[in-house]
Amino acid sequence: MGNTIAKAQIEDVKYFLAKTSAELEEFLNENTLSGLLEKKPGNQDYYKLLLGNIRKLLVYCEESLDSCKVILQTETFPKAAAEKTLYRIYHQCIEEFFSPKSDVWFEDSRSAYTGKNSIKLRHDAPDNLKKLIAGLEGEFQRVREELQYYETDYLTKIMQSK
Repeated sequence: MGNTIAKAQIEDVKYFLAKTSAELEEFLNENTLSGLLEKKPGNQDYYKLLLGNIRKLLVYCEESLDSCKVILQTETFPKAAAEKTLYRIYHQCIEEFFSPKSDVWFEDSRSAYTGKNSIKLRHDAPDNLKKLIAGLEGEFQRVREELQYYETDYLTKIMQSK
């Protein structure tokens, strides 16, 4: 039974990562620093950080997507590897989206009560960038709720094995 749950989650996350990677890649292929500055003159250093964070998120999503594909192609489903992968996806992709190390945006937890998006940019940015982040947030939130289990379960298994 546990294998089917983990496999279903890997398949769901694989679809999410493929869709997210495509959206991030399309945005990065269509936008440059000079293009963003042209659309909305602003803080060039902040725009560089925004683009850098989006690139990092894309790399994390693509690497995680590859991991999901490998796991799903394995003849005998490797439950332990799947759980470890889901744990890593939670930390690398989901947590990086909601709390990027570069602090270019942050999660306003109070927004959950208002029905508004919880991701707030630290500074003003072009509308297409705001739209990208807002458009991704719902699916990131859904997957975060699905994968939070692995946050505690995987750590518990690690601690028990010591």
